[in-house]
Amino acid sequence: MIPVTRPVLPPLADYTALLEGVWSRAWLTNDGPLVTELEARLAAYLGVEHVIFTSNGTIAIQLVLRALGCRGEVVTTPFSYVATTSSIVWEGCEAVFADVSPDTLTLDARQAARAITARTSAILATHVYGIPSDVDGLAALGAARGIPVVYDAAHAFGVRHRGRSLASYGTAATLSFHATKLFHTIEGGAIVTDDPALAERIRQMRSFGHDGPERFHGLGINGKNSEFHAAMGLCLLPHVPDFIRRRLALCERYDAGLAALCLARPRVPADTEMNGAYYPVLLQDEAEVLRVRAHLQARDITPRRYFYPPLNRLPYVASPPMPVAESAAERVLCLPLFADLGPTEVDQVVAAMLEALRG
Repeated sequence: MIPVTRPVLPPLADYTALLEGVWSRAWLTNDGPLVTELEARLAAYLGVEHVIFTSNGTIAIQLVLRALGCRGEVVTTPFSYVATTSSIVWEGCEAVFADVSPDTLTLDARQAARAITARTSAILATHVYGIPSDVDGLAALGAARGIPVVYDAAHAFGVRHRGRSLASYGTAATLSFHATKLFHTIEGGAIVTDDPALAERIRQMRSFGHDGPERFHGLGINGKNSEFHAAMGLCLLPHVPDFIRRRLALCERYDAGLAALCLARPRVPADTEMNGAYYPVLLQDEAEVLRVRAHLQARDITPRRYFYPPLNRLPYVASPPMPVAESAAERVLCLPLFADLGPTEVDQVVAAMLEALRG
């Protein structure tokens, strides 16, 4: 079987070597030395001032929204993973959707501008498949309206845009280190920011609001992560360049094999170095997606409709139609892609796609 993704693991000896230190210290959580080291190494890798390691990427979004004091409305994208929207609603805010750009499938800054009202407290955009959002347009919009711009950068680890980490853009960005991501800590996430005051608020909120062992700065939650998860991240981080190289080589193999089909794909802006996190294709309509998916599944290949459904159709939100996002969600299919995928397996997927679409 060829799954849509498969977690990568480091050499077991590397992981157990770090666990021996955990055993000897008996310091398992609460900002242990491995968590602190991982945050420092991630900050250096990303070229940012502050990285706050969290228990997952969803709580990372929630913490940012809470730390920024978001109330009322948050303008956001209908084309993302559900956590982007659910975090807004969970924090007691209203998700106000603006449609996406038809070429990048990221939040359209012009549509976002039309969605802003006097009740808007933030913009939350997603770097879809690691493709940069309109960082200039959204930055200008946020500055003009006096509201922060936050990026869900769950897909963007290792992506560089205009010579800097894509995670460095915005008031803050959030990352997911779930097991299926290019870089993972089994479960985990992080918040990235260059704002020291915001970083300090988030650190306190992440640990119940503690301001020292016997004082509380304010309301908090338990969003910490453990030494065991940090150990996995420390083992995998040195291998990230190789993971990206291998993924990009697989993308090139897909490009060559599928060239005859002239499949539509989201556009990558200039001056962007991608990470090969996903390989999405856009088919003609939903009927074709379902037919192609069934054809691949019959050959033990598992693609994924990612993202489906569009978030403006979730049962706990109210939204007008979002025609571009809805069309993309109905037509998109992500093909198998992970660092350990072999070229022969890519060729199998390509052959199945050619069979399905050319007969």
